[in-house]
Order: sequence, then structure tokens, then C-alpha cells
Amino acid sequence: MVPSRPSLTLFAHLVSRPEPEIDLVQASLVFAESEYPSLDVARYVSTLEALGRAAARRIAQDAPHGTTEERVRVVLEWLYGSQGFRGNAEEYYDPRNSYLNEVLDRKKGIPITLAVVLLDVATRAGIDAKGISFPGHFLVGAGDRQKEAPRPGFGTRYAAKQVETPGVPLVIDPFHGRILAGQELEALHARVTGAGPRVDPRLLEPCSKRQILARMLSNLRSIHASRNDDERLRNVLEHLVAIAPSPELSRELDRLGGSRAILARPTANRSFN
Repeated sequence: MVPSRPSLTLFAHLVSRPEPEIDLVQASLVFAESEYPSLDVARYVSTLEALGRAAARRIAQDAPHGTTEERVRVVLEWLYGSQGFRGNAEEYYDPRNSYLNEVLDRKKGIPITLAVVLLDVATRAGIDAKGISFPGHFLVGAGDRQKEAPRPGFGTRYAAKQVETPGVPLVIDPFHGRILAGQELEALHARVTGAGPRVDPRLLEPCSKRQILARMLSNLRSIHASRNDDERLRNVLEHLVAIAPSPELSRELDRLGGSRAILARPTANRSFN
């Protein structure tokens, strides 16, 4: 399969925008077009818009004056309970887990793609949510627990008992669709890093949209390299170069025959609505 060059050109344009103007969902779907040339980007954007509107209605009904934690629980109940989104533990390294259209169709994925869904839905529902590029397991942060105390008994299925940490965001595991208590976060850190349980607060700082896209593509890079799928690997590398060029990426592309990309600005605007 020869990847769609127009989609790469548009992807490069989308990720070249200033950080506040980058649309993470659009960029993720435009990247997916290189694998699925007939993909209807607008349809998937509409799907997320509908999920976000429904989540906002749930919050208005169940937690109109709730804390960030209470509102997050409502969103998790909606996405992972009512809608059935979940982590694909059975086929974790299936490449489809890294394409947002497949995640929305199949309602399963890996932490980073499920995080893209959760970030978009939560933001549309009025929650200030950010990606956290935690080592080995992408997380989502929301608000700040410092001044918020949840009411007892609210949404217990999707949250463990919280350990208050001033200045640290509410931390959500998008793979399992639940809020992580302090001890759970420490256990996750120990498991994925092999280091001690103490979590450096810097690991919980929000990451940029470009960093999210780069990490998503890096997952596919590893999968395609392990399968010796040079054509798809080359496509992923070309998209990574559009995000953050580096000598390492250039050398790997040269090994595969060089980049086929001519990254000019799109000549026409395109609507995703």
C-alpha cells in the first residue's frame, strides 16, 4: 500500500499550528487516512461531538454542582460503562488500537488512543483535562485535587479512595477507565519503570498535543518495525518527521529508501464538521 500523500501534507499543516490551535482529534484522524484512504473524518468528529454532548447532559443531570472528581466520574460512567469503551488487553499490540477511527468503531484501544477519546469528550463536557505522558502508560489529568473534597458514596465504581496530594491533578487511567488513588499511581510507576514507588511530580505535568501524537505514532513505529512491515514503518516515520524532525528519523528513513513526502501547505481549506 502506498500511503496517501495528500493526507501527509494536511497532517504536516495541522501539526505546524501553534499549540492552542492544534486539533488533536483531526490530526489523529488525518494520520489514520494514510492507512484508510476512504476514511470519513467528519463522521468520526461528529461521533465524538455526540459523545461529548451526551456526557455534558449526564453531568447536568447527575452532578450539576459537582467537583471535578464527581464530574469526571460521570464521564467515566458514560464512556466506559454505558458506551462500553475499554482497553484491549487481549490484543494490545494490534495496530488497529493506534488508529482513532478503529478505536471509535471497536470501542477498544490502548491507553494513548483511549486518552484522546477521553480528552475530547471530557473537554466538550466542560472538564479541564490534559494528557500526561507517564512512562510506560499514558494517563489523563483533570483539575486539581487540592481544594476539592468529593462527597461520600458518589460514583464508587470508577474511583478508588483518594489520597489528597496538594497541587497534583486528578489522575485517570484511560485504559481501565478509572481514577487512580495515590498508592495505585505509585504501584503503576514501580511496575512500568522498575524503580521505586515514589512518583516525581514532574511526571504528572501536562504534555503537548504534539507529544501525544508523537507517542501515538511511536507505538506504531515499534509495532511495524517488529513485524518488518517497512512500507507502514516508512509512512509512520514520515508523519513523525512532520511533528519533530531529527537525525535519527532521517537515518531510518534513508535506510528505507528516503522520504517520499513533499510537505507543502494545503491549497484549499477542508471542513471536518
